[in-house]
Amino acid sequence: MKSTDVIGLYRELNNLGIKIWLDGGWAVDALLGEQTRTHDDVDIVIQEKDVPKLRELLEAQGYRDVPREDPRTWNFVLGDNHGRLVDVHVIAFDAEGNGIYGPVERGEVYPAASLTGIGIISAITVNCIAPEYLVKWHSGYTLREKDLKDVSALCARFDLELPKEYAAVSTFGSIRDA
Repeated sequence: MKSTDVIGLYRELNNLGIKIWLDGGWAVDALLGEQTRTHDDVDIVIQEKDVPKLRELLEAQGYRDVPREDPRTWNFVLGDNHGRLVDVHVIAFDAEGNGIYGPVERGEVYPAASLTGIGIISAITVNCIAPEYLVKWHSGYTLREKDLKDVSALCARFDLELPKEYAAVSTFGSIRDA
């Protein structure tokens, strides 16, 4: 996904009255104010009520569901014939403004504070996941080189503490990008 694709999607959804938040690699780059690497997809967070309009918009542009081993209504990927991918994370707000991600019993939440990030892509201001949450959520799995670079850059820019698992890797050498 190129920056023009991301901004195009962001603007089209905004014009339809749909608010989204960038997540993942594009959120990192938006917070840093520059594109630091190529991206296979764009991760977006969207309210459940807006999913039908999102699907209608993207399907009219040739996007279709990308088959997955673990299809879920609250997380799916739409792709087109040009290789563009949109990884959709669906939330429903609770009374406190937290985004419930998936069935309530799963206990996964985008805390209200995580939805306060503001970044810039190609001189356009975008909503994104707040930096401290991007850092927090980039852990608990096998780290890749891009994770180390993203998290290190966010910590340096926003004066955040580098998580221990990253500090250990950066002390003992780089990791292989998977």
